[in-house]
Amino acid sequence: MSSHQVFVLILIQLIILLLPSVGLAKMFEKAGTAGWKAFAPFYNTYIMQKLAHRPLHWVLWQFIPVVGWFISMGIYIEFVKTFGKFRLIDHALAAILPVVYFPYIGYNKDDRFLGPAIVKKHKKSTTREWIDAGVFAVVAAVLIRTFVFEAYVIPTPSMEKTLLVNDFLFVSKFSYGPRLPNTPLALPFVHHSIPFTNLDSYVEWIKIPYTRWFPAPVKRNDVVVFNFPAGDTVINTDEFQSQITYYQACRELAGGDADSGRQMILNDPDRFPIVVRPVDKQENYIKRCVGVSGDTIQIKEEVVYIDGQRQEPPPNSELYYFVITNGQPLDADVMRDKYNLDIDKDDYKSTGAVNGFRMLLTNAAKEKMIKDGIIKTIQLDTTNVDPYGVMPYDRRHTWTRDNFGPVWIPRKGATITLTPENFRMYERAIRTYEGNQLENRNGNFFINGKETNQYTFKMDYYWMMGDDRQNSQDSRYWGFVPEDHIVGSASLIWMSFDHGVRFSRLFNRIK
Repeated sequence: MSSHQVFVLILIQLIILLLPSVGLAKMFEKAGTAGWKAFAPFYNTYIMQKLAHRPLHWVLWQFIPVVGWFISMGIYIEFVKTFGKFRLIDHALAAILPVVYFPYIGYNKDDRFLGPAIVKKHKKSTTREWIDAGVFAVVAAVLIRTFVFEAYVIPTPSMEKTLLVNDFLFVSKFSYGPRLPNTPLALPFVHHSIPFTNLDSYVEWIKIPYTRWFPAPVKRNDVVVFNFPAGDTVINTDEFQSQITYYQACRELAGGDADSGRQMILNDPDRFPIVVRPVDKQENYIKRCVGVSGDTIQIKEEVVYIDGQRQEPPPNSELYYFVITNGQPLDADVMRDKYNLDIDKDDYKSTGAVNGFRMLLTNAAKEKMIKDGIIKTIQLDTTNVDPYGVMPYDRRHTWTRDNFGPVWIPRKGATITLTPENFRMYERAIRTYEGNQLENRNGNFFINGKETNQYTFKMDYYWMMGDDRQNSQDSRYWGFVPEDHIVGSASLIWMSFDHGVRFSRLFNRIK
């Protein structure tokens, strides 16, 4: 655990103990003790336990990371009982909203401190015991999932061989600071849809603007989980969703004319049912951050350059090559065990040429096969199979998946000069992510109705790419990832399946 993560844990515990202090001070006064004691973290819970005649060692348990949060909630519940509060709603408010509920009790003339004797007289039914236990378990799980860590499963091969399909991960929410949900009114343990239906799992009656506690920036080469930026609008059928994005469909339906394609989709809602999702309910994606805010990134023959400096690829990054072998038979078991090539996954197959193969190789496998004399000649496969190209989807650029940029990645507080050449690259960040009205009127730019070619960014942005560089829908196709879309860092593989458990991958840290 990093020092930043420890710092966040401590601060959150202090916030839990200090936020209810104003109301707690009045409750202490009603109990015959000095109100100032409510403002001393940990000492205030000691006083609460003492007044309630509850075990004092609970105070020490609050120092246990994360567990201490729930111990504090338990102490709050035990203390409100001494004011005659025994209903389920009373205990839920004491645990979840003490900052509101404690002032209500403290300043309400009708509520009095009744002491521990009344608690001893009160008996809960068996049903109530089970309800309390269930509610507490759900609340604890939701808080952990929201602010501490979340389980995530790898659905696609875009990060192979670093991460494999059906690797189960823990994603740390502390790495970049816990993010408050934009839509807090939602069913627990599901993402954007109720299972087996197309119904939303959330309502937008309450919307919280982007808020991140104790933020820390994403670092270059981190493996990051984030909300898919192009997933704000989706065609809500199995055929589309994030597999074929709404914006991709707009381009493809009209042969690259996005405006015409958009009109075709809007005119046929039965075939193309549209759903617009808030940031925290967009699909979760996982990629490697190869460029951070302020970097200038360029890709040449699939090699990434940052500010003109060549970047070494991740150890398990893989690319397709056309290979001519020495003619010896390729044993499937040897290819899998020694060179990490699985014929069942089409990692290599014949091109039809004599001893010719198309192989998906990591750098380590490539070097080992050359050293072992298996490879006679090798050439990177730069065949571009993208019919409508990559960002920024205009006729001014001839960029491809393998040769892209240079592109400057926006940084918070930095000002850019808009030009006809870069407008399409930055318009989505300015208009959609940062909430501005933006128009290009024959080369003249208008932001929020004012003519200007200058814009100062409000957020940091990142450039994400998969380790399987030629089999990854990433920033080359949908652009920058704003900081408010960042979920957390992938930290640990806790389970992995492929026709059985892959024991060698269990509890591996992700690099």
